[in-house]
Amino acid sequence: MAIRIKARAGESTEGMLRRFKKMCEKEGLTKDVKRKAFFEKPSERARRALRKSIKRTQMAELGILPKGKKGMGGPGMREGRDGPGGPPVY
Repeated sequence: MAIRIKARAGESTEGMLRRFKKMCEKEGLTKDVKRKAFFEKPSERARRALRKSIKRTQMAELGILPKGKKGMGGPGMREGRDGPGGPPVY
């Protein structure tokens, strides 16, 4: 991920630095650097992901976030097999 900043006519170095920081934040680099600053155990990572999914589900139930699209399941959610479209086919 390369971010390039070209100097604009009459722009100070502080202005360029401000634009660079904003672009890094937009790309998610600052968040990634902060997250990788310390070692995180795999169990902590899983716990954090679980909390995030629970919060997302609760927000969707309250109507704050839109629910997922219908019919957009994983590989086991095909028509006629545990998914939308009727009872499972044996």
